[in-house]
Amino acid sequence: MKGRNPVAYAGRVVEDHQHLAAPAAHRTPPFDLAPEQLQPGALAELTSPSLFAERKVLIMRNAQDLPADTIKEIKAYLDAPAEEITLVVLHPGGVKGKALLEAARKAGAREVACPKTTKPAERLAFVRQEFRSLGRSATPEACQALVDAIGSDLRELASAAAQLTSDVDGTIDEAVVARYYTGRAEASSFTVADRAVEGRAAEALEALRWSLSTGVAPVLITSALAQGVRAIGKLSSARGGRPADLARELGMPPWKIDRVRQQMRGWTPDGVSVALRAVAEADAGVKGGGDDPEYALEKAVVAIARAARMRRS
Repeated sequence: MKGRNPVAYAGRVVEDHQHLAAPAAHRTPPFDLAPEQLQPGALAELTSPSLFAERKVLIMRNAQDLPADTIKEIKAYLDAPAEEITLVVLHPGGVKGKALLEAARKAGAREVACPKTTKPAERLAFVRQEFRSLGRSATPEACQALVDAIGSDLRELASAAAQLTSDVDGTIDEAVVARYYTGRAEASSFTVADRAVEGRAAEALEALRWSLSTGVAPVLITSALAQGVRAIGKLSSARGGRPADLARELGMPPWKIDRVRQQMRGWTPDGVSVALRAVAEADAGVKGGGDDPEYALEKAVVAIARAARMRRS
């Protein structure tokens, strides 16, 4: 959508088109239609003129599954669309139902692509834009914390940004996100690892307890700790250069290079060695080498956090 975040999702596009159709006072509630609700003749009934000249929004989901007769009706309608009706067709892409898309393009329909967001940087950019579009300021740390907490669902990320904007005055920072979403943000093995390699022992332990209480397997946590410490070691011994060059050399995505660079402050080669030994001991402990996997993980988290602060102490 022009003027909006290029990382869009179908729900947002639908909402925007409802608002563009007409002020709420002059339109009926949208008709949200699945393929099975659009039997032959249904479109003609829905697009018939209204006595009160009300504007309508018709949302057709899963257009690739529409019956052939319904597709013919839609094509015929596109040749002479009603001014007071906004037709929104949702199609996932692909060959199936492509003829309907071609007909809509030929009729001059506005097309909005909603590609899947597979990169963390895209989700982060989406959150930043959400706060900007809501007229609010959020720190980079807050945006990252929200992505860590919510995950990859853009609808949920947008909803969380709107909720924070509604409830909180002033700049939204990491502490605000933690206050609202601690339970979700801390239930990640990678959050445990991130806090540990950053030397934040108390937060790492809290994250660890949340992870274990929500069913995260101990072996996944040791794996995340190992990845975090190894990334510090790899980057600290690598030659300087651009993130893209280092990413190719070390086998990491560029966004992770930037993140690890921030985390490695305070680390020394001795600290990396200490942390790797702590991870190895924890790994043995959670795989049957000890009586208490939780204690083995807590011990490792504390050891890693201390190793991260060796240069500063």
